[in-house]
Order: sequence, then C-alpha cells, then structure tokens
Amino acid sequence: MAKKTIRWEKQPDQKDYDAALNYLSLVYTTERAKKLVKNLCKSKMTERAAKDLLRASGLPLLSRDEPHVNDDLTKIRKGKPLSPVLLIQGDLTKQVPLIVADGYHRICAICYYDENMPIPCCMASL
Repeated sequence: MAKKTIRWEKQPDQKDYDAALNYLSLVYTTERAKKLVKNLCKSKMTERAAKDLLRASGLPLLSRDEPHVNDDLTKIRKGKPLSPVLLIQGDLTKQVPLIVADGYHRICAICYYDENMPIPCCMASL
C-alpha cells in the first residue's frame, strides 16, 4: 500500500519562529539568537531527507510514544499539514552539528513514517 503524501504548510508560522528564538537564546546570546531567527525568516525553503537531518544534528530518534511525536503522526494520518522545520546549518570542521531550532518532533515523526521523505525546511548559517 502506497504511503500518503504528507501535507506541509507553505511557510513556518510565527509561533515556530518564536519557539526557535526561545531555544536559540538558551545556546547563544539573545542578540545572536535574534539575528539567527531574522536570517531564518529570510531564508529560502529547501528540502532534506528526515534521516539526514537526524544524522547531521546528532539527535536521537525520539520514541513514537513521545506525546509530540505521536501528535505529529496523528496529524499525518488525518491529512493535516505540518509546519516546515527551522535549522541552523552546522559546520563539522568546527565540530558544530546541525541545530534543529524548531521541528525536532516533526523530524522524528517523519522518520517513523518514511525516513527518506523530504522535509521542507528553512536553514540559516551561523
């Protein structure tokens, strides 16, 4: 049986950028976090495979029973659109992994659905 196509919002919501700022301000100064989010807002959408995003970030695959992952899997089953993920590009020459500023649970949900599925994302550079 063929898998359903996942529906995606055309752009991230403001709440996604706010969540990214909240996270990034924990690992960078507030000024730098604001600049990164501003760059995310200006970045063009791209697509990357779910499994590649997890590998590049070094983050573990969360359990499908994790509430937010389960919520996203339910949205996929019901055909509801998901928001694109927000990323800060890593630099392995400096041992800096990809940073998932917002959308970690969505990436994990897509990995359970189809790890090769492309995920729309906005990515800014450090």
